[in-house]
Amino acid sequence: MTHPTGRPDAAAPATALRAPAPGWATEADVVVVGSGVAGLTVALRCAAAGAKVTVVTKARLDDGSTRWAQGGIAAALGEGDTPEQHLDDTLVAGAGLCDERAVRTLVTEGPDAVRRLIATGARFDADDDTGEILLTREGGHHRRRIAHAGGDATGAEISRALVEAVRTAGIDTVENALVLDLLKDGSGRAAGVTLHVMGEGQRDGVGAVRAGAVVLATGGMGQIFSATTNPAVSTGDGVALALRAGAEVSDLEFVQFHPTVLWLGPEAEGQQPLVSEAVRGEGAHLVDADGVRFMQGRHELAELAPRDIVAKGITRRMQERGAEHMYLDARHFGARMWERRFPTILAACRAHGIDPVTEPIPVAPAAHYASGGVRTDLRGRTTVPGLYACGEVACTGVHGANRLASNSLLEGLVFAERIAEDITAAEGPARPAATAGQPYTGAPGEAPLLASEARYEIQHIMTHGAGVLRSAESLARAADRLEGVHDDAAAQLRRDGKTAEPGVESWEATNLHLVARVLVAAALRREETRGCHWREDRPARDDAAWRRHLLVTLRPDGALDVRSTDSEAFPPPTTPRTETESRP
Repeated sequence: MTHPTGRPDAAAPATALRAPAPGWATEADVVVVGSGVAGLTVALRCAAAGAKVTVVTKARLDDGSTRWAQGGIAAALGEGDTPEQHLDDTLVAGAGLCDERAVRTLVTEGPDAVRRLIATGARFDADDDTGEILLTREGGHHRRRIAHAGGDATGAEISRALVEAVRTAGIDTVENALVLDLLKDGSGRAAGVTLHVMGEGQRDGVGAVRAGAVVLATGGMGQIFSATTNPAVSTGDGVALALRAGAEVSDLEFVQFHPTVLWLGPEAEGQQPLVSEAVRGEGAHLVDADGVRFMQGRHELAELAPRDIVAKGITRRMQERGAEHMYLDARHFGARMWERRFPTILAACRAHGIDPVTEPIPVAPAAHYASGGVRTDLRGRTTVPGLYACGEVACTGVHGANRLASNSLLEGLVFAERIAEDITAAEGPARPAATAGQPYTGAPGEAPLLASEARYEIQHIMTHGAGVLRSAESLARAADRLEGVHDDAAAQLRRDGKTAEPGVESWEATNLHLVARVLVAAALRREETRGCHWREDRPARDDAAWRRHLLVTLRPDGALDVRSTDSEAFPPPTTPRTETESRP
């Protein structure tokens, strides 16, 4: 990366994707990357404070993970419920690794944040007579505190309301755009992003949005596994960008596998239909092929135990029975309840030849949610000045080792509002200087891009080596195979001077590879079982050695620095780095 004078920029990213030089550029005060509940909330709040905002999203505005959320949004809204009770349930689910300050922020600010969301236009299901919001239970919650919309279409309703508000506000949007890398100014502060727009017209191909504040709200990374509830766009782009920019990521080993995903057969790949936890919250039972309720006796909440416990229970029963799936039995709901309360799930099941009104639903765990991500403080600030993160791409410390059901939408909402407040404080966002953030382009001899077909190899490696069940052997094998994927591409580059052609599929594959490497490195380092990190060879939780977080950064040479915190509390993002250990 160079200034117009040709002087190398001391604040260039640690590495960057190979891409053509930007053919167009635009400026804003704030650029928000992502259009889920977190990204659009940041955009709306910043715009309301007078900032010029540009929203960049990988598909359409309403195509992110938010719209797939079925269960709802958790907040202490019901009679007799309190933020303190919500906090207790969250800490238990997080298995000793939640940052209690972050959780307290979530549960105390959550109820009013939900009310502001309602004021924005979101319509939650309410009692016909009293008008009170209807609340349900999900796994890990001891009270009914899950607000839902359209029965099981909560995310779609939240997305609808926020997209409508963004369009009404006239906020600048760039759709069908894959973010590539962070731009920095001479002091190392974020100064915008490069991106590739998959469209036609003025904004087409690689371009740049220059801004004084960059907010990552890019969602998850579920596509690193063969079977996931995540949409196809969830390829870890935000985490990969942050790593290349020098930011810290944390807790990436804690990937939550949703216990009840519709089983479509052993060869099914990609996004799988989710069977919401709310189905169990309303009284559905997990059973094996003989109709035995195997979660009873495993946990006091049985089917409503935290997700990691239910996923492990299903997996153990599958192993015991030599089965590929278990069943969710909700036949006792009857047709009317299915049609009224869970119309989306009912339609998805019937589309695949299963009628839950008359037969149990075959289910198995699948990759669902990344509890870790780009490390932030309570204002959403990362370790790179001017770069913020919120939603699934971020690691605020709220989720610890396992996310409590329906806390994700609330986390995106609460911390998005905090980011907007920080950005639009009295001094306002810093506009990038005229010489700042010139685009970085790859050059011969730098890291290669991976071919598009590497995506499927990465998914296979991760599913078999770092899925629900892990061990030192499986993780080491995954690490070696991931290294081989990179080495093959690097050898071709050295031999032939060629790399995969820059493009959406090769950029996505390269991002997935980087995120997979970090996950495997952290999972190898954490020699215990905790939350949704399940080591067969280390079946016990070890608080003395491992009640702490792993922080990972990417070195300019492509190696990973993996180090641990001193306790379960996160240090401030500006804390000097110590006790660095390297793993290539």
